[in-house]
Amino acid sequence: MLELNKEALDLFLSALVAEGWLSNERYCEQFIHAKKNKFGRYKIVRELEDKGIDQALIEQYLSPLKNQELLYAKQVWQKKFKFLPSSKEEWSKQARFLQSRGFDVALIKKILNAKEE
Repeated sequence: MLELNKEALDLFLSALVAEGWLSNERYCEQFIHAKKNKFGRYKIVRELEDKGIDQALIEQYLSPLKNQELLYAKQVWQKKFKFLPSSKEEWSKQARFLQSRGFDVALIKKILNAKEE
């Protein structure tokens, strides 16, 4: 097993930080990029805050995606359900699913109250 002493590890981590490979900014950007097609704003924000990422940094990387959030929510919904709800129970089920994925209530209403195209 490879063992590193503390000095070597500190030197390695410092080099990663200096080269920009290890930073909260990079982590935040990559995390959002990986999750944006599956989860909504609220869930992404909550997970990043749980990791200790600053709210201002999160907002910096999330704000450009605001105009695309409806598209992402529709894609998640279509993958799971495909058809608009035909009853109140089905509407509630679909809304709960989207809400559990972190999508905003206003977006959920836009999707589920839309006319069939």
